[in-house]
Amino acid sequence: MASLKALKIRIGSVKSTQKITRAMKTVAAAKLRRAQEAAVAARPYAQRLEAVMASLASKVTVSESSPKLLAGTGRNEVHLLVVATAERGLAGGFNTNIVRLARRTADALIADGKTVRFYLAGRKARVLNRFYPGMIHNDRDMSGARNPAFVHAHALAEDLMTRFEKGEFDIAHLFYSNFRSALVQEPVVQQIIPVPLPTASVAAAQASLAAVEYEPDEEGILAELLPRNIAIQLYGAMLENNAGFYGAQMTAMDNATRNAGDMIQKLTIQYNRTRQAAITTELVEIISGAEAL
Repeated sequence: MASLKALKIRIGSVKSTQKITRAMKTVAAAKLRRAQEAAVAARPYAQRLEAVMASLASKVTVSESSPKLLAGTGRNEVHLLVVATAERGLAGGFNTNIVRLARRTADALIADGKTVRFYLAGRKARVLNRFYPGMIHNDRDMSGARNPAFVHAHALAEDLMTRFEKGEFDIAHLFYSNFRSALVQEPVVQQIIPVPLPTASVAAAQASLAAVEYEPDEEGILAELLPRNIAIQLYGAMLENNAGFYGAQMTAMDNATRNAGDMIQKLTIQYNRTRQAAITTELVEIISGAEAL
């Protein structure tokens, strides 16, 4: 049985931890509010731009003269998995869920005989080094993007497009966490390079809309908008990740605070019982000594 001193020290330690987790929960809740507003505000523009891209892509015939970001390399052999995670932990399974989805996708591609490379965008994605040694194509430092701005997404998009132009990969997939609520963050995968063509149903729906004339022409507009669309999709993913991280951290710290409270209660009961037992033992010894006299 633990001594009274050891129990007292442990109770004090857990109380200190509880103060830290409670403070972290408060900070995460405050930051979540701003991060959620930013993520929600960015969605309409990103979705509308994606719809415009689908509309334009449905009106052009993909050929060798088409923009490479739309036509692709004509191959489907080398896949680059862009894994975007948070820079910090203490957020439950937020980062683990993104990495797990990336691993499942990578294993499926490898089983199909494809070449897989990883582009890490976040410190917590570095755990993939343990599972896929030699397959990490780039490890980008995103510590400056803790408060995402479009300049961070633009720099990342420029780097990816430069590597694509050099022929380092054929298809790029982006992994991030889609923010649903403070309790729900859904890891998703999205193809960003080349820009995926609309499905037959989407193309038919676009064709049924009113006729739209583009100036100068669809391919010229596509060549201008494709790089911007990739940057916007990356920026949206960063904002979703940021909101999801703070939501997950707030929930994790709330659970940790509750668990610390339960542990303090149990340790306090154990301390009181041990103290009572010690007092009883001392009384018995005193009474036994008095009777012996």
